[in-house]
Parts: sequence; C-alpha cells; structure tokens
Amino acid sequence: MSDLKENGMKYSLKSWFKITALCAALTCILPSLRAQEAAAPARSMEAWVTLADRSNLLALQTNQIFFGRNSGSGFPIIVDERQSFQEMDGFGFALTGGSAQHLHAMSPEARAEILRECFGRGEGAAGFSYIRLSLGASDLNSFVYSYNDLPEGETDFELKKFNLGHDHDDVIPVLKEILAIAPEIKIMSSPWSAPTWMKTNGKVRGGSLKTDCYDVYALYFAKYIEAMKEAGITIEAITIQNEPLNSNNTPSMVMHDTEQLQFLKKHLGPLFKSRGIKTKIVLFDHNCDRPDYALHILNDPDAAQYVYGSGFHHYGGDISAMSLVHQARPDKNLYFTEQMVIERGGSKTIAIADQVKRLIIGCSRNWSNNVLLWNLAADASNDPHTDNGGCSMCQGALTLEGDRVTRNLAYYVIAHASKFVPPGSVRIASTAPFDSALNLTTDEERREVMRATLVAQSNVLPNVAFKTPEGKIVLIVVNDTWSVQSGKVQYNGAFANFRLPPGAVGTYVW
Repeated sequence: MSDLKENGMKYSLKSWFKITALCAALTCILPSLRAQEAAAPARSMEAWVTLADRSNLLALQTNQIFFGRNSGSGFPIIVDERQSFQEMDGFGFALTGGSAQHLHAMSPEARAEILRECFGRGEGAAGFSYIRLSLGASDLNSFVYSYNDLPEGETDFELKKFNLGHDHDDVIPVLKEILAIAPEIKIMSSPWSAPTWMKTNGKVRGGSLKTDCYDVYALYFAKYIEAMKEAGITIEAITIQNEPLNSNNTPSMVMHDTEQLQFLKKHLGPLFKSRGIKTKIVLFDHNCDRPDYALHILNDPDAAQYVYGSGFHHYGGDISAMSLVHQARPDKNLYFTEQMVIERGGSKTIAIADQVKRLIIGCSRNWSNNVLLWNLAADASNDPHTDNGGCSMCQGALTLEGDRVTRNLAYYVIAHASKFVPPGSVRIASTAPFDSALNLTTDEERREVMRATLVAQSNVLPNVAFKTPEGKIVLIVVNDTWSVQSGKVQYNGAFANFRLPPGAVGTYVW
C-alpha cells in the first residue's frame, strides 16, 4: 500500500482517508455545537426581596435575572465556591417558656399551621433550623422555676427530686410538634440559674454557684439531657451559663471565667465523659466585648478537651471578636446564641437592612456556625416576662394574640437566610465592601494595551454567600445606603446585574 509523508510524519493511505473523514465530520459538527451553545438557556437566579416600606416581605421577584457575558461597569461581588469556610448548623430562635406558652394556647389547627410555616421547608415555609431552650426558666417565663426546687434550708445532693416539672406544661408539647415537622432540627439549652439551694445568695437573681455544689450541678446538667432524651428530645449542645457576667436578670447567676474553667475541667466534662453523654459543651454565652473569657478557658488543655465551641451575644463589643477567637483556636466552633431584634408594633416600615448586615452577614463572616435570635413569640405587650429583671421590651419574632399571628422584623431577618441555607451548607468566598479590587484601564500612550490597577476598596454592597448541600449558591445582599444601588454578581466568569432600593435586603439563589 502506498505511503504519504507530511512534515516528517508517515501515514498509510488508509489512515489518511480516516483522518480526512474525521476532519470533515468535525467541520459539520462544530457549527452545530456552537449553535446549541448559543441556543442553550442562560443561567438565571431567583431574587427574594424585602423592601423597607413593607411592600415586599421576603417576596419572590417576577423579573428574571440572567447571567451573561456583559460585565458592565462597577466592581462585582465575585462569588467563588472554590474557597470555603465554616459549615452552617442552622438559623433560628429561642423557644422560651413564654413562646411555648403562647403557642400552646392556640387552637391545634392554627398552631400546626404556624409551626409548619416556621419550621417546615419548601414553598411558604421559613425553614428555621435551630432552637435554643432555657434550661429551667429564663426571664421570659411568667415565673421562675428550676428542676430541683426545694423548701428553704433543704438540699438534694443526689438529685432524687429532680424532674422537668413545668417544661411539661408547654415547652415539651410544642417541641414534639416541631420535631414532627423538622426531626433533624438542632437544639441548644442554656441555664439562667442553678437551683437556689446551690447558690451563694440562695436567691434566683444573682449570686454564684457554691463550690461544694460543683459536682451536683454537673449532675443536674446530665439528668436534664437524659430526661429530655427520655421525652424524645435530643439536646445537641448546652452552654454552661447564659450571660455569666450579668446578675441583673431574674433569674441569673454570675460565673466568672476562673469558676467556669474549674467547673468544666473537674466536674462537668469528666461527668459527661463517664456517662457517655455526647451533647456538645459551649463556653461563655455572653457579649463580644469579652473574647478573653473563652480564650482563658481554651488555653487550659485539660479544660479545652471537653469544649466544642464558644457562644456570643452582641449587646456589647464588636462582632469581629468571634474571628479573634477563631484565629486563636480554629479547631473549636463558634456560635451566635442570642440577640434581641425589635421594632415598634404596627410600624409602616421595616428596618431590616442593618440587622441582616449585623447578624446574618456579620456573624457568618466572623465564623459563626449558626445565628440565633431572641425570641420566637410573645404577645402584643411583650409578655410574659419575670418581674424585677425580666425583659419588658423583648418582642417576639411572632406576635401571637390567640390564633392571630403578626410576623415582626426578627422573623424576616432570620428567614432571609433560613429559607435558603439549610444545615450542612457551607459559607463560600464573596467580595466584601472593604476588599481590594482590580480595575482594568487603557494605557495612556498605547490605547490597545490594558493596565491592571489595584483599588483599595471594592465598594460592593454588604453580602455573604453559601453553597447548599444540593449545590445551589445563595447570596444575601443588603443595601444599607439611602439610594437605589445597582449591584453585579460575577460567578464562573459570567455576570448578573440587579438593583436594590435603599434599606432593602435581597437573597439571590442559583
């Protein structure tokens, strides 16, 4: 058979015909592939928006937003799923005794409807995925109780009289209905005070834990977790003491870092280990102005071995304190365990931008694995609460008057994340307002040459991005300015443009 030589390579005539036929086929196929690519639908994203004038409240926008090749002007929010950070455990509220009391008083049909809306997933549901309980009464109960209340002068070091008591009235029945809707929901419990007979002042307000009661108080935690388990409720995590540096609530108890360290290291941690209790232990549970509290305990390796994470509120200090703790101990988790978010009842506007920026964006960008607000439900008078230190201004995310439900600011703050970011989602990289940016400009002398210029600030809107277990991208954006803002998202080299009115929040999903 004849041979052909071309550019030093040798082909048989038969091979040459095969190559020629293949090239001809590709010549026919490639234009078809290009045509199919051009005809393929562009990637689009959903926009769920809340406007400051309440005309839209977490409403799906009808105008579609498409990704395309036109970059337009201005710096984009670059979303990069190749850079990932912490996994999210969930977003939700404290189910206080008062919240459960109002929910339990509703008709069964109305209660089932609002619980499905709050804790269900899918169309019309907010998808709240994390609950905080008070271990005993909080200041948003109508009265104070513990699980081992005794007459003055009595003690019970073996906790023979321990029982969940008033939790059976409202909290446990409502929790069981929630678990029927969301069986995987995570639950954290926090005590406001030890039983009075364990305290130095013998009162529900203030005082400290007696040193000879460290063992019995550790047993108190263990019996609570085990009793809740028997009731069908798994406690994912506990904090050792709510606001341990605040003795002004009724109930409350002071526990300094040196005390919490000793209690954890020598009593609570070893007892949990010996009883096989897997509930996670979370430190501190107070304001961002004292990151040293958690770091002091974590600096002790004998105590740190029992610690899963540290909890923070934001009534004081800067939210970046959470990142300081993460920087020092990246092996331990962080939790945002409480923040009161309120508005005037019947307000014609909703000041959602600042709260989403501070809590959803701020907490997530500072390594928190969850965001919990305070509290789920109250009535129009913000009742119930305890006297002499109970919070009289703590509005619920829901205002409940019998079967009538009003959704308040806190509801929409959490729902803008919880509806779209289920547990197991991971925070991913996105351009922040003060990140540096690159700008391409033309060379002064050679107009065909492009120059890259570093810009100190990107001037994008505040935002945070997540990737869900299903592979969806969720971007939450806030317009905290006084004018309409045009924003731009860059994802995998394509661009999508959106507009947000002043004071608005948008959750974008693709």
